[in-house]
Amino acid sequence: MPRCGRLRGDDGARRPVGSKRQGGRVAAKTAIPQLSWAQVRPAPVVLVSGTETVLADRAIRLLRDRLKEADPSLEVSDIDAADYAPGELVTFASPSLFGEPRLIRASNVEKASDAFILETLDYLAAPDEGAVLVLRHGGGVRGKKLLDELRSGRGDGVEIVCAELKRDSDKFDFARDEFRRAGKKITPPALRAVVSAFADDLAELASACQQLISDTAAEIDEKIVDSYYGGRVEVNSFAVADAAIAGRYGEALVTLRHALASGADPVPMVAAFASKVRTMAKLKGSRGADGQLASRFGLSPWQVKRAREELQGWDEKGLAVAVQALAAADAEVKGGGRDPVFALERLVRIVAAKGRQA
Repeated sequence: MPRCGRLRGDDGARRPVGSKRQGGRVAAKTAIPQLSWAQVRPAPVVLVSGTETVLADRAIRLLRDRLKEADPSLEVSDIDAADYAPGELVTFASPSLFGEPRLIRASNVEKASDAFILETLDYLAAPDEGAVLVLRHGGGVRGKKLLDELRSGRGDGVEIVCAELKRDSDKFDFARDEFRRAGKKITPPALRAVVSAFADDLAELASACQQLISDTAAEIDEKIVDSYYGGRVEVNSFAVADAAIAGRYGEALVTLRHALASGADPVPMVAAFASKVRTMAKLKGSRGADGQLASRFGLSPWQVKRAREELQGWDEKGLAVAVQALAAADAEVKGGGRDPVFALERLVRIVAAKGRQA
């Protein structure tokens, strides 16, 4: 995330980082630091923005812990901005008899009442010394004036950006950092397996990482992950796709049938194939270092490296056939066909043959 600072543009003028020229003038995006959840730090006002609840909750909890560590007498108060009683903010922010530090957490700012917005705007003009006001805004236009004022620099605040993690590479980085912060070693294949198992739910992914961290003493490998989460549909799905792409038809078919017998849904199984085959199709014929290609295609370097390895033996015609087979299978398992299992088995056969047979 960009930090508050200044740089020199082509015209020699110095302007805030993150700003751009519009019609000969400078339009600043924000005048306050924008940080990730792990970089949260005390400030008179801390805006925690974005739709990713897991990251937002972590940021607020981490801030509380740091303030508590600095002074155990910290007073913590909570305000619901949607159900705000006039005067609450001033009451909670005012120094107590013994001058303890205060943390005021305001939730639902995206649904804030008019009274909360007006009183918070007034508060930004002169935040109380010793108080940290946290504004949790989950997105939307409500409270925009308040956010604009804060981002302009009024209140001497910081913004913690907690945007949704949509890309697989972002989720992989999140999980990797979980283990790094805990000082726990995990092999790349094991990390990929964990991310694949919980790619649709960041809260579950975070919980799975913490369980592995707390329950295991040695380095975490694929066997350990499988012993915990081998029943997850996504793990089975990627196991089928991996075997098929590598040309191991028999293994892929057996794994497929075992997954289906265990209750796996055909839809995410086709999605696992699609994720891998489409990445391969993107990289086919591309040249450059793994890092360069990762940046170009919105992937992680490990995804590029693995896709390049999986492309061995594939040609463009075969990839085209596989992509067409994916589209057909996707339509059939989502209700367009009578037999989704047959559609999956046909997809496995085509992919295992690297698109060289129908």
